[in-house]
Amino acid sequence: MKFSSFSGTLLREIALLAILLLPAAAQNNTGNITSDSYFYGQSPHVSPAALPSGTTDSWAAAYSKAADFVSQLSQEEKSNLTFGVRATRTGCVGYIPPIKRLGFKGICLQDAGNGVRLADGVNAYDSGLHVGATWNKNLAYQRALHMGAEFRAKGVNIALGPVVGPIGRIAEGGRNWEGISNDPYLCGVLAAETVRGIQENGVVTSTKHFIGNEQELNRNPSTNNQRQHVESVSSNIDDKTLHELYLWPFQDAVRAGSGNIMCSYNRINNSYGCQNSKLQNGILKEELGFQGFVVSDWGALHAGYAAAEAGLDMVMPNGGVFWGSNLTAAINNGSMNASVLDNMANRIIATWYQFGQDSDDYPEPGVGLPRTLTAQHVFLDAKVPSSKQVLLDSAIEGHVLVKNTNGSLGLPLQKPKLVSVFGYDAASPRKNPSSEGPPDHTSQIINQTMIVGGGSGVNNPAYISSPLEALSQRAYEDSSQLLWDITNVNSTAQVDAASDACLVFLNAWASEGYDRSGVHDDYSDALVNNIADQCNNTIVVIHNAGVRLVDVFIDHPNVTALIFAHLPGQDSGRALVSLLYGESNPSGKLPYSVPKNESDYGPLLSPTPPEGVYWTFPQDDFTEGVYIDYRAFDANNITPRYEFGFGLSYTTFEYSSLEVTKAHGPSTDEYPVGKIVEGGQGDLWDVLFQVTASVSNSGEVDGAEVAQLYVGIPGGPVRQLRGFSKVDVEPGKSVDLKFNLQRRDLSVWDVVAQKWQLQKGEYKIYVGGSSRNLPLEGSLTV
Repeated sequence: MKFSSFSGTLLREIALLAILLLPAAAQNNTGNITSDSYFYGQSPHVSPAALPSGTTDSWAAAYSKAADFVSQLSQEEKSNLTFGVRATRTGCVGYIPPIKRLGFKGICLQDAGNGVRLADGVNAYDSGLHVGATWNKNLAYQRALHMGAEFRAKGVNIALGPVVGPIGRIAEGGRNWEGISNDPYLCGVLAAETVRGIQENGVVTSTKHFIGNEQELNRNPSTNNQRQHVESVSSNIDDKTLHELYLWPFQDAVRAGSGNIMCSYNRINNSYGCQNSKLQNGILKEELGFQGFVVSDWGALHAGYAAAEAGLDMVMPNGGVFWGSNLTAAINNGSMNASVLDNMANRIIATWYQFGQDSDDYPEPGVGLPRTLTAQHVFLDAKVPSSKQVLLDSAIEGHVLVKNTNGSLGLPLQKPKLVSVFGYDAASPRKNPSSEGPPDHTSQIINQTMIVGGGSGVNNPAYISSPLEALSQRAYEDSSQLLWDITNVNSTAQVDAASDACLVFLNAWASEGYDRSGVHDDYSDALVNNIADQCNNTIVVIHNAGVRLVDVFIDHPNVTALIFAHLPGQDSGRALVSLLYGESNPSGKLPYSVPKNESDYGPLLSPTPPEGVYWTFPQDDFTEGVYIDYRAFDANNITPRYEFGFGLSYTTFEYSSLEVTKAHGPSTDEYPVGKIVEGGQGDLWDVLFQVTASVSNSGEVDGAEVAQLYVGIPGGPVRQLRGFSKVDVEPGKSVDLKFNLQRRDLSVWDVVAQKWQLQKGEYKIYVGGSSRNLPLEGSLTV
């Protein structure tokens, strides 16, 4: 089916023109849209996808086993596989009951993308945004591998992560911290490593939220202050933008073998995500060759058998008023073909077989998850000693140093005799586990250090190493003195004039369920300026669950260093102190840009509210296309304070020896011709060109550099990330870099051909240390 590319503006113009022609049932006397029928046809209908035969030998075997299994089920048993029930003996947030006569033990689904939630005996890993800031593929894999082992030990069949949607379109988005980066390439690469690592344990990843779930405002149906029913916001995305930006990391996750995809709360082109047949049947299951099954976000089902026909396979946390016995009733009365339910059951059971969860040694579903932590239960310790170094390394590498005087002041600290600590983010929470967020949805969480954001992505730390505790330990080891005032957390705190350094700890809170109230706050900025007025070596550390603007204080002459500490998990303080004292060298890079002003974002600063004739059917038009973050700043000649990919080190690096070589063998014809494999047509991953360069360490200490490759695709943004490599380089030494450019990396989505198009012409090549520090330039020709 052809899916033409329409801009949101054009759709709106057509819609407004059509208002006069609407039947009375679709509008009221004020002209407001009152019926969903007004939007019919904006998202094309696609018939149910055929049952996969298996794109690999293992999937083929899994489907063969599933066919035999499902053939022995009654209609009711098949239906029971498709909707959750309350787990009465465990703490599984989603649960499919067993079919004991066939040896099926059931399925336990559990949050989240950064560690097992609602459990003891587990670790709290760094969050998605922090992983993005590491720019470290192997570390992302190792983190996921250890995290997945904990999910398995706790009897989890499906880990609800990683998050690649929201990608981070809206700066104030409440869940941006759960995702990895607002660049689709960086997000996709690290998400794929996360999928591989978790699934190596036999645990299925649920890559989420599919798709366009870019704001919390109106994500679910609600009742407004006029007691009117308001539908979920519709993310109106044209086909080209969908493929080149929002679908890209999902495609990488499917390519990596993700066994489950979670559909989102919002509507897309005015069709709910979990009943959008174009997306689930047409794109995910057919175009991308997805082999697993689709599960709803919790409470995201808004239709009966129509959602099943549209590609939804399992609904959580229960069947609600739509599924359950209604699916079998729909078959019995002829409304739905029985083959649809068979397809759903086969996909679910085939995935169970594919990951070896039928084996005797796979733990019972939810075995290590008590119904509540306060109820009597057996403590099952899922932690292993080898996870300690991974937890610490990932915490360290996600810190990004963006300002440093690099002399007698700033970082690293030079054997200070007296260090003073200020700010509301320095100390441990008053209890653990803690799911407290700030009252009234404010910008900061006061009187505790922030290691994770809020909502279903909250994890349960085995301990918390706070900055204050870690600094106290360091003072003990160094026989130095540590002073702190974390009570006067406004602009009244006073500084001991003998302080060698003053550390100011802030945070920028975000949570599922609501969007941020801003991307900076006057309260915290005043605290920084107050300390900087009194201390000539003021070092600012911000634990931020999203972008945080800093221009109110960053040019203060006494602010000598700034670290974006993101969300490091339970080793927060230990990791930070290692960086402050130079035992570790900062190597993180920003997975987003930090502009100078809110106005630089334009309409992408805040979520879109209901307005105009769409008062009860909120519309969010993605008219900017792929131009978000650095793409938008480049296109509009906006200079950010800190650009995408930027981050300082205690050493310096130089680049040289750029070469671009065409690979021999793969076709450079206009369109791919390969058969569909997991992720799409197989030849999309053919390597067409290789780019090599060299990076040297021109400083005096060991360091790790993230070398970045950007491509200027004809007709597209000035440059787009298409490769990166994190390499350790000794002082005075150099390391060779090698980047592979695949067909998809150089292609654009052709909305007419419905394929990735490799255009003829010249492509600009850039290599360097950030999106705006690219000393090496070249080109390739297709």
